[in-house]
Amino acid sequence: MLNQLYESLDKKYSEMVDIRRYLHQHPEVSFKEYKTAEFIATFYRNLGVEVRTNVGGNGVVAKIHGSKPGPTVALRADFDALPIQDEKDTPYKSTVPGVMHACGHDGHTATLLVLAKTLNELKEQLSGTVVLIHQHAEELAPGGAIAMIEDGCLEDVDVIFGTHLWATVPTGTIEYRVGPVMAAADRFEIKIQGQGGHGAHPHTTKDAIVIGSQLVMNLQQIVSRRVDPIESAVLSVGSFVADNTFNIIADTASLKGTVRTFSEDVRSQMEVEIEKIVKGTCIATDSTYTYVFDRGYPAVVNHEQETNFLAKIAQEVPGVHYVQETAPQMGGEDFAYYLQHVPGTFFFTGAMPTNESNAYPHHHPKFDIDEKAMLIAAKTLGAAILNYSNIE
Repeated sequence: MLNQLYESLDKKYSEMVDIRRYLHQHPEVSFKEYKTAEFIATFYRNLGVEVRTNVGGNGVVAKIHGSKPGPTVALRADFDALPIQDEKDTPYKSTVPGVMHACGHDGHTATLLVLAKTLNELKEQLSGTVVLIHQHAEELAPGGAIAMIEDGCLEDVDVIFGTHLWATVPTGTIEYRVGPVMAAADRFEIKIQGQGGHGAHPHTTKDAIVIGSQLVMNLQQIVSRRVDPIESAVLSVGSFVADNTFNIIADTASLKGTVRTFSEDVRSQMEVEIEKIVKGTCIATDSTYTYVFDRGYPAVVNHEQETNFLAKIAQEVPGVHYVQETAPQMGGEDFAYYLQHVPGTFFFTGAMPTNESNAYPHHHPKFDIDEKAMLIAAKTLGAAILNYSNIE
């Protein structure tokens, strides 16, 4: 049956590309993916496949029931785009100003739709049930995963698999990792309240810019001097705003940033330590502050048995040349929530464009993928379903 799956997917590759390029031309940002969700649902209705819409918001869940008893295996693909202007010079570039698929979610969706079409054709030979989770709003916390789970998308699911097309890794590579593979992604906001005044009389003020500058430097000591060096943590201040004219000393400054961790203990430590630094800096400068630490997605923690299973079966997938363990990634992913509820694994499928000069990173305005990676991803996910059903 595996060979039938592979051959059928090969024949449908052009359809996969057409779907991906259509979605690439018509992107929608997180929580506003109404037409994309309808496109997905219509695809399944045309196949005669059971489909449920508005799952946890704009999510779509389809089910393919095999003719034989077996496990319920879930696959997940996200479908939201980003608020970025598409700067590629391609015939399929985004037609929506300021919005583009700059992370490969269009490819994830095309991969899963065509794989589902193939599995539906083979359902008389299929054991168990395949649950196809098309998730909205991966790019914007609180994300779509948690709402879809609360709305029952994992009901009766025994295992879940997901992949991310990874444009900085050569096509033909599958990367996996047991345990933490992507970081918890949190954000913080700090507002410093000083006392403004005339630029010619700084001694009568409490300069929020100087205080904020001290704070940025002091915050860097958390990772270097307070977190166990065996652990991993990142603290980055991404925004520092104190808008005034040239001769006015600012009375307020606003700072925003992100924290990335793998350990829940370190995550909690970072939240506490940031406020200690803020409080101490403000006491020393006779200023006040407000502080908000907003927890985003938890770390993606892959299950050992399912990850090793995926790595083993990937070695036999046509088009896969390398199966290798990857280092943890500091990017975040709300696939983490699925893995908190059921066993599974999240892996990376290399999708670097054949011309390496076009290999831009994710979230870049010229981002693109090698579309052949979609076929490899579909075959790997399909092999995971068929092999997992056989071992039950």
